[in-house]
Amino acid sequence: MKLCSVTKIWDKSAHNAFTDLVLYRDKLYCVFREASAHVSPDGALRILCSEDGGTQWHSVALIQLDFADLRDGKLLAAPDGLYLFSGAALHSEQGSGMRSYCWQSLDGVDWSAPTMVAKEKEWLWRVTSHEGKFYGICYFPHEHDGYVALYTSQGDTEFRPLVPRLSQAGYVNESGLVFDDQNRAICLLRRDPLWQTDERALLGISHPPYTQWQWQVTNCRIGGPVSFIYQGQHYAVVRLYDGRVRTSVVSIDLQTGQITEKLVLPSGGDTSYAGIVLVQEQLWLSYYSSHEGKCAIYFAKVTLQK
Repeated sequence: MKLCSVTKIWDKSAHNAFTDLVLYRDKLYCVFREASAHVSPDGALRILCSEDGGTQWHSVALIQLDFADLRDGKLLAAPDGLYLFSGAALHSEQGSGMRSYCWQSLDGVDWSAPTMVAKEKEWLWRVTSHEGKFYGICYFPHEHDGYVALYTSQGDTEFRPLVPRLSQAGYVNESGLVFDDQNRAICLLRRDPLWQTDERALLGISHPPYTQWQWQVTNCRIGGPVSFIYQGQHYAVVRLYDGRVRTSVVSIDLQTGQITEKLVLPSGGDTSYAGIVLVQEQLWLSYYSSHEGKCAIYFAKVTLQK
């Protein structure tokens, strides 16, 4: 792999982080959280648009809720428009825990009112489209009873649990979910050392109808995973914790669960949470990092080589 270019595209807020990226009607859309800090009650979702392949960017929308901190916005391009998913950390007067919301748009500028998806206190992470259906993995963050669940919908916001307890093997949470040309679902699942000693990520594989899964333990801890398939190989963009914290492109061996670092992006400190778009032989991606001092949003292009 070769890093072709990387550009800082936004740093106007005190803290700019947690990105996603889609290509929709020949335009790139990048969403991220802007707030006063990594954890703060004032999180909003800023959406940028580029009409020239990522050279010039401009803001087209700002999504806010007055009763919650919006976190980790994720975009999905579908035949009927754009979908925006986000976790909402409720302010104390609204109760405790998380809710998951979805907004819809035809142009990335004007967005619908939010629709609550999944169960109360479940966080619907990234949503993936496959054969006309939407699939997403929720996680319930709890010190002792946490879990992840697989949800699906008929290409709309009516999500229902397909596997209510997909995994409870430790503090499982963020996920990268993709489908390959063999119709397999592949999940790279983050674990954190909250109450367990093993913090290595999990790798799950399932065949239709995706109700039975086989899991194996990988060789390292990861954060903020987003997965993709290129020429039959499974890759992801993740945060790595060994030595210096950084954002990297990695490959994953589906037979052994071995994660191998392929390319380190200019990054460090508070970093990761990438969004990706595959364009022919290139990987276009957004991510955030504080390696230049302030948490800022970056856009990079990587040439892929098998």
